[in-house]
Amino acid sequence: MRIDIAAVGRLRGGAESDLVSDYLDRFARTGRPLGLPAVNIIEVEDKRGGGMAAEADLLARAIPASSALIVMDERGQQPTSPEFATRIAGYRDQARDICLVIGGADGLDPSIRARADWQISFGRMVWPHMLVRVMLAEQLYRAATILAGSPYHRV
Repeated sequence: MRIDIAAVGRLRGGAESDLVSDYLDRFARTGRPLGLPAVNIIEVEDKRGGGMAAEADLLARAIPASSALIVMDERGQQPTSPEFATRIAGYRDQARDICLVIGGADGLDPSIRARADWQISFGRMVWPHMLVRVMLAEQLYRAATILAGSPYHRV
């Protein structure tokens, strides 16, 4: 099994980068005994300013072909943390790779959304895509703690 986060843009040093690293390190330590691998970050950047269509092309090339595709989109479902953990465990149990996709400032092109196995949202508000990385990393860690029976997640 492989878990990737494919994201538009480069996360430079700073608070967001520190938080993503911290949560993904925690996920790796907690997830390893559960059969969950460390998360790979794949960053794509459209330096020519082609917009969502150009970003979609870069993302399409970055997404492993056999992966379950989970996209972050404001129109997506709003699962609870335990529901998210259950879905991650299901992919693990199927030995299926996962690719979680975060679009750029304008969101995701419809062609990427159409390919998704699951579209999820962190609420009806729009979040900066770099902050979504932090929240996604935290939710992955939270999912691992839920699956491990850790007290980190409180109902």
